[in-house]
Amino acid sequence: MSLSVVILAAGKGTRMRSSLPKVLHPIADKAMVAHVIDAAKQLNAENIYVVYGFGGDVLKAELTNKNGDDELIFVEQKEQLGTGHAVDMASPNIKDNENVLVLYGDVPLTKVSTLQNLLAVKPDNGMGLLTVHLANPTGYGRIVREAGTVVGIIEQKDATPEQLKINEANTGILLANGGDLKRWLSNLSSDNAQGEYYLTDIIAACHAEGKTIATAHPESEVEVEGANNRVQLAALERAFQLREAETLMLAGASLRDPNRIDIRGRILIGQEVQIDINCIFEGEVFLASGVKVGANCILKDCSIGENTIIKPNTIIEGAVIGDNCSAGPFARIRPDSTMNNDSHVGNFVEMKKTTLGTGSKAGHLTYLGDAQIGQNVNIGAGTITCNYDGINKSKTIIDDNAFIGSNSSLVAPVFIGSTATVGAGSVISKDVEQEELAVARSKQRNVKGWQRPIKKS
Repeated sequence: MSLSVVILAAGKGTRMRSSLPKVLHPIADKAMVAHVIDAAKQLNAENIYVVYGFGGDVLKAELTNKNGDDELIFVEQKEQLGTGHAVDMASPNIKDNENVLVLYGDVPLTKVSTLQNLLAVKPDNGMGLLTVHLANPTGYGRIVREAGTVVGIIEQKDATPEQLKINEANTGILLANGGDLKRWLSNLSSDNAQGEYYLTDIIAACHAEGKTIATAHPESEVEVEGANNRVQLAALERAFQLREAETLMLAGASLRDPNRIDIRGRILIGQEVQIDINCIFEGEVFLASGVKVGANCILKDCSIGENTIIKPNTIIEGAVIGDNCSAGPFARIRPDSTMNNDSHVGNFVEMKKTTLGTGSKAGHLTYLGDAQIGQNVNIGAGTITCNYDGINKSKTIIDDNAFIGSNSSLVAPVFIGSTATVGAGSVISKDVEQEELAVARSKQRNVKGWQRPIKKS
C-alpha cells in the first residue's frame, strides 16, 4: 500500500518571539520542518503534504528555493482550529486506499527507524500510534488503555486526577488508512476545554469501530520532543549534535569533547580520525584515515586526505587537501583550491582558486589567488599574487622547484619558470624564465642626518 505523509506546520510559535514561522527555526543550520521532510522522503512517501498557516509565503519560499523541495504539496489552514482540523485540510487529496502518516514540523529528531517500526506494527484493520513513556508527562495527552488495549487519548486539560497519573503519553504521530482517517476526521467535535478539533479523538473512534490500535515507541524521549521557545530549540540542537557525535565515535573517530562539536551537514570518515574541540562541519565533508583536526576549525564541503593535519583555527571551504599535508594554524583555504600530497601552508596563509603542487610550501603570511604552483616550490613569507586589476582576475603560474623570496609581489598574469628564483622584496610583473634570478626593487639609499617627523603641538 502506498504512503502519504501529512506534516503539520501551521503554528505561529508565539513563544519563539520571532517573525519567522516556528518550523523554520533551525536545528544544525536546517529548518526543523526540513528535518521532518527528509525523514518522510526516506520512507519513500508518494506524497508529502505540508499544512501551513502563519508566514506561508516565507515557508513555501524557504522549502522550495533553499531546500529544493519542489515536489511538496502545500495545503493552507486559514483558521487554527486544532490538529484534527489541520489534518482535515489535506483530506481532499488523500486516497482511500493508502496509508497516511501524520508528522509535526516542530518535532525534528524522530528517527527514520522509529517511523519504520510504526509502519511495521500498523494492522490492516486499524491504526498505528507512536507513544512514549515519560517520567513527567505533564502537558501531554495520556494513552487510555483497557485490559492493555488502547481505547483513546485524553488531553491534559480534560483528564481526571486518576488519568493524570498515566505516564504513557501521546506523541501525536500516527498512521492510518486514508479512507478511515477521512471518515474519523469528518466526525470530530470541538466540544472540549479548548474548543478545538483534536486529532487524538480519532483514537476513540477507531476503537469504537472495533479496529485495532497498535503502538510503537521511540528509542528516547528526545525523538518526539518539539520546540516551542528558543530554550527548547537549543536543547534539541544539543541533542542532535550529541547524536551526531555518537555516530562519529561509533564509526571510529576520536572526539576530544563530544559536547563541543557542531555538525551541520554530513561527515564521512576513515579510521583513526581525531577531532579537537569547537570544530564546525558544514555541507559534505570527508576526512580520510589518520586525519587530525585541531581546535576551532571550520570545514565546509571539502575533502581531507590521509594523515593530513589541520591545525587550530583553520577554515577550509570547497577545497581538496591531499595526503600527508598540513594547513594552519589560522590558514584559510577557499573554494576551488587544491593542496596536493605532502604540501604545506602555515599561519595566516590564504588560498583561492589555487593549486599547490606536491611538496610545495607556503609557510607564513601569504595570499595565493588564481595561481598554479608546481612541485617543491617554496613561497616566502609575505608573498602575494596580485591577481586582480580592479576589473579582471589573472593567473600566476609558478613552475617546479622555484623559490619565491619573502615579501614578493607577483603581478599577474605572470610566469615563473622551473628552478627560478625571485629575490626577497621584489615586485615581479614580467615572466621569469627557467633557472633565472629575478630581483625587482629600487636601489637602497642611506640618508645621513635625516630628521624624523615630530608631532605637531
